[in-house]
Amino acid sequence: MARGKLFEYAVLYHPRKKEKDADEKRSVLITSPTTLLASDEKEVAILAARNIPEQYIDKLEDVEIVVRPF
Repeated sequence: MARGKLFEYAVLYHPRKKEKDADEKRSVLITSPTTLLASDEKEVAILAARNIPEQYIDKLEDVEIVVRPF
């Protein structure tokens, strides 16, 4: 059995700034930092993508998955 490595990931949503919007839009943390065991960062990204809430599925170009190895 392959040894897993410890990773932490979070999913962020960065709303696009529109010129006509005067309000500053900030990024939103849509998935809290989560720790898991995986073989590599690609596997973590796949698992993180499966946890993106439905309301952001049509905005994937503005979603960022950040991964941190330990």
